[in-house]
Amino acid sequence: MAKMKRSELILWILVGIALAANIWLPRHIRQKYSWERDLSQRLAVDFCKTREEVKDYIRKYYPYVTDEQIDAWTESGKLESMVIGKRTMYFRNAAPNLFRLVPEMKAKKELIDGQPSGGHEEIDAVTIPAIKEEVLSRFDAGVPGNPYLALPKRMRVRFSLTVPVNTLRPGKTLRCWLPYPRADVPRQTDIRFIEAGVDSVAFPMEKITFSDPSCAHSSLYMEAKTNRYKDVTFYEVFEYTSYGEWHPIEPTLVMPYDTTSEEYKEYTSEREKHIIFTDRIKALADSLSAGIDNPYLQAKAFYTWIDGNIPWASAREYSTMENIPEYVLANGHGDCGMKTLLLMTLCRYKGIPIRWQSGLMMHPGSKNLHDWAEIYFEGYGWVPVDQSFGITPYGGYFFLGGIEPYRLIVNSDFGREFSPAKKYPRSETVDFQRGEVEWEGGNLYFNQWDYDFKIDYLK
Repeated sequence: MAKMKRSELILWILVGIALAANIWLPRHIRQKYSWERDLSQRLAVDFCKTREEVKDYIRKYYPYVTDEQIDAWTESGKLESMVIGKRTMYFRNAAPNLFRLVPEMKAKKELIDGQPSGGHEEIDAVTIPAIKEEVLSRFDAGVPGNPYLALPKRMRVRFSLTVPVNTLRPGKTLRCWLPYPRADVPRQTDIRFIEAGVDSVAFPMEKITFSDPSCAHSSLYMEAKTNRYKDVTFYEVFEYTSYGEWHPIEPTLVMPYDTTSEEYKEYTSEREKHIIFTDRIKALADSLSAGIDNPYLQAKAFYTWIDGNIPWASAREYSTMENIPEYVLANGHGDCGMKTLLLMTLCRYKGIPIRWQSGLMMHPGSKNLHDWAEIYFEGYGWVPVDQSFGITPYGGYFFLGGIEPYRLIVNSDFGREFSPAKKYPRSETVDFQRGEVEWEGGNLYFNQWDYDFKIDYLK
């Protein structure tokens, strides 16, 4: 073996030190960013459970579960798995999802754990009848203003994103985007910025950048340096008023579309890579809408089918999926955004304009990330539609044309550019709710930081 030259030895020692110190290397040495490598790391985060860990979870409810049963559930996709490296690994929520997808297993788990209490359903069961009553009374009384808006709620929100100490070396600049309420939606008004900062020290106003109002992802942008001794926590505080909305749609009053308008063309078109008119989408849409010409009734048929056939289940990160609606149809389940994208694709294929909307669910005691949409019916305009809230005993088809006030609207589309722009692919390449953060060396993924939001209900 040839001896290494002294200059080569010194170079490799310096490379090793630089790598260990997380220092940006010279261009000819540094490893270029690769989406393929990034994707493989994201998949490894999602598919992190071993077979034994999955089996241990199931044993809590089925002590005598067999390997044959595990194999059958894995083969059917009810236990979602993937080969990571050379090992078969399971989705981090594969075992809990099994008890959502198999009715008898769901029933047994609820019997052992007890029925879940609380949640948005209890609040909506009271809120939705009140919205309907107020909207109808406004019509009857001829009250001026938008008659479809009702039951306003004023909320103060503190949203934070924390990058733990030692995630990066000291002195590195973090670029952070936090979700911020949209000002271009009629049911979200009186937005008041209170403060924002880092580590509880308020930033001067000139250091804060709000996204351009035309940006599909509404954000507040800040920068901060990492330090040796403590976490870096970005935060924002704001207030806003959110209204419930309901449109009592009469199908016979829905008029034909102007198919020549640019808006119609935009919101009935395909969008790479999650709104694609595949053969499976076409066949399903044509089957469900057979004999139905009315756009509202077509959308209702799609809404009803998804509600009855696609149960909710925890989802892997959207950035790891090639085509979300196809994934939903192949696997028979999806979360709120996945169901929404399926509805959007079915509607657009049949020429019904529909667009993405998302942000946060703000119900007391039941806050969460959430996705829904807006659908256009000629004669009524854009109306809200929440596919994952579905058909309810207290509201029927309320969520096909209605929505309650416990929302924070952040996004008017999916997968668009940020303002200011991000240098590296986002952690969430479709949605924007948890925030985003990157540094000069790349994106920081969800497992490298945490977020939280607190809500004060002012009225």
